[in-house]
Amino acid sequence: MVERYLGHPIFPSGFASFNGLMASTARIGLTAARVLTGQYNPVINGSGTANTSVALIGGKLYALGEGDLPYEIQVTSDGDIVTIGRHDFQSSEPFASMTAHPKVDPDTGETFAFRFHVIPPFLTFFRIGSDGRKGPDVPIFSMKTSAMIHDFAVTKNYAIFNDVQMVISPVEILRGRPPMKVDPVKVPRLGVIDRYAKDESGMWWIDVPGFNILHAVNAWEEDDGETIVLVASNLTSVDLTLEGLDLAELMLEEVRISVKAKKLVSRRTLSTKILDLGVINPAYAGKKNRYAYAIVIAKPRKAVELVKLDLSLSSEDCHDCIVASRKYEAGWNGSEPFFVPNNPASDEDDGFIVTYMHDEKTQESKFLVIDAKSPTLEIVATVKLPGRVPTGFHGLFVSQSHLT
Repeated sequence: MVERYLGHPIFPSGFASFNGLMASTARIGLTAARVLTGQYNPVINGSGTANTSVALIGGKLYALGEGDLPYEIQVTSDGDIVTIGRHDFQSSEPFASMTAHPKVDPDTGETFAFRFHVIPPFLTFFRIGSDGRKGPDVPIFSMKTSAMIHDFAVTKNYAIFNDVQMVISPVEILRGRPPMKVDPVKVPRLGVIDRYAKDESGMWWIDVPGFNILHAVNAWEEDDGETIVLVASNLTSVDLTLEGLDLAELMLEEVRISVKAKKLVSRRTLSTKILDLGVINPAYAGKKNRYAYAIVIAKPRKAVELVKLDLSLSSEDCHDCIVASRKYEAGWNGSEPFFVPNNPASDEDDGFIVTYMHDEKTQESKFLVIDAKSPTLEIVATVKLPGRVPTGFHGLFVSQSHLT
């Protein structure tokens, strides 16, 4: 918003802007000069793009980007989006950023979130009550390095974090390199903490080699709380990820963890296809669910197919959990799907998948409504949109009742 107002970029990119020591120094110096001359105030105006995802927290709608605070937005009666401003949820502690993937408990209305930082504590966990007020921070000092933790998972009793191989080192900027890099010798870990923990004293970690979560689909508890089941997309080509998302390969995996023994029980791949942006019926968030929907990624990075997975199928029953699919027309590039229940009291998959689609041949964007229960994932409605909707970002479906 600040960059649009000024008509030029303000913030150096952590991924691609630092090409050589001289360029790095110049960009950082220019950013500092703009702060000192009053072109913008990062405390007041923020320092992020808030264009990663959208969330409904405490009855209000927010645009999120993990480099800054959430921005409260409102949808007007004629469909326009109005930015209200940055929001700290009445935090009693310094609070400057938050994940773009908070988890909302559908039963309690609570929101669980975190932030990562380049200085200790490298990870901080916190909760936002159903009234929209943020609770105390829980700093996680058992995180020994700064890592790019993009997503996490929450069950009825626990929060699960992935200490990934993508690490952040600001010192790299002085060497003319991007601050984010992949540590090839680091062994990824999963950390489990009570979701109502007041400190990290009860948190425990397990090694999960080669497991680098990009997006968590869901997590739940089984065996009377003795087992945690996590379903997430794993960056199997993590070494290529920072060279470009087009090179990334993602496999949807199920991980089982013994809470009693504090160890990894099993891992399995749920499909041989490259899958990401998995979603479920939101009423099952943090609970055991059977169905998930995801998009098939083709190279260059495009969503070319929507699939439905039956997570109840064991590896003995089937080597691939996909039970339905819908290939998009040639030239179509899809976005993240979202599940909209038809009848909350009905079956888990009784509902619709809604998503945006960009037709690269006609340069038109469309809004698709897909029957989530159909064996062919039948498209039941297509709405041509007046303008292009960029692909690759996260979305959210909210009803009129949520907005009022």
